[in-house]
Amino acid sequence: MLSAQSAPVVRATLPLVGASLTTITEVFYRRLFEERPELLRHLFNRANQASGAQREALAGAVAAFATLLVERPDERPDAVLARIAHKHVSLGVTADQYPLVGRHLLAAVVEVLGDAVTPEVGAAWDEVYWLMANALIAIEARLYTEAGVPDGKVWRPMEVAERRQESADAVSLVLRRPDGRPTPAFRPGQYVSVRVELPDGAHQIRQYSLSTAPDHKTWRITVKRERAADGTVPDGEVSSWLHTHAEVGGVLDVSVPAGDLVLPEGDTPLLLASAGIGITPMLSMLDHLALTSSSRPVTVVHADRSPLDHVHRDEQADLVSRLPRADLHLWYERDAHRSPGTHVRTGRAALDHLTPDPDTTAYLCGPLPFMRAVRGELLAKGLRPAALHYEVFGPDLWLGK
Repeated sequence: MLSAQSAPVVRATLPLVGASLTTITEVFYRRLFEERPELLRHLFNRANQASGAQREALAGAVAAFATLLVERPDERPDAVLARIAHKHVSLGVTADQYPLVGRHLLAAVVEVLGDAVTPEVGAAWDEVYWLMANALIAIEARLYTEAGVPDGKVWRPMEVAERRQESADAVSLVLRRPDGRPTPAFRPGQYVSVRVELPDGAHQIRQYSLSTAPDHKTWRITVKRERAADGTVPDGEVSSWLHTHAEVGGVLDVSVPAGDLVLPEGDTPLLLASAGIGITPMLSMLDHLALTSSSRPVTVVHADRSPLDHVHRDEQADLVSRLPRADLHLWYERDAHRSPGTHVRTGRAALDHLTPDPDTTAYLCGPLPFMRAVRGELLAKGLRPAALHYEVFGPDLWLGK
């Protein structure tokens, strides 16, 4: 909660700061990388920095947190910060890095807003930052403890036990511990980070959902090769490296599992909606439900470009068939006739024919336009906002919107 002296200052200056946040975050990253260029090479996603997506995501997070402080001061910030904290844990972020970030972020505010940042305004926004930072530090400390690792010590060698080409652009990698011991536990829906060294010596990190249930002795990730906008030259640094170099017997640096999109216990209805490679956390949930002989109602919705692009298509259908109260609804942009079935359609995924139970908990994963459209339709059908959960890899551009 903001102090009595800072709350009115933040409330009065939030429109000014909010309107300039994208510029502020641009200046922040410039200042940060000028002092610590190794952070861009070895921690931050270079592609997201180049596109500006990371700046937009940071601006959205700060705006959402500050707005919560002034409009709903009695609410805990955990709901806004949990996803960020999980991402930080998957990267090995530690508490001693927050002063560096705070120093450059407040300096960027002063650089962009100039004389509008009086000592009173600067102190109030410094308080906002440290409320946010300390809340993240506390959540991250708890997550490290739950994972059974010291703060920041998240990386483990994992051997590629199997490799399978799932489609032209997607490959599955089964991972095991080199010492033969069981892989660490995780919750259905969580992800791991994978860190690789690229040809220029930089280490880049990306997140991939674990796409099987935690009941197995191995982990599996499914990596889609990211391509340039014209669809020709491979564009994703890490995904391209994994497609080219991750072979059976090779060893990868992999983090402990993280992520707050996790399957809840209980018997309430579920709706699992995915598009493209967003199918992966849903497979983990379905696999867990099947292995535990769940009888809860489950509606599975998946959209893809075509049946040939639909990775793990047969596996998804098999898992749904093993659940007595589950049904599967598929949409393809083209060639739907190649996947005949009762609930297979062509065109944009729409939920017009579905009537979810009001007590349904929904999980969404896929491109942002897909998730926003599905979320809007589910809200229109009466689902509560608190019942809708999503996963997005890379910068979270939903925050603050």
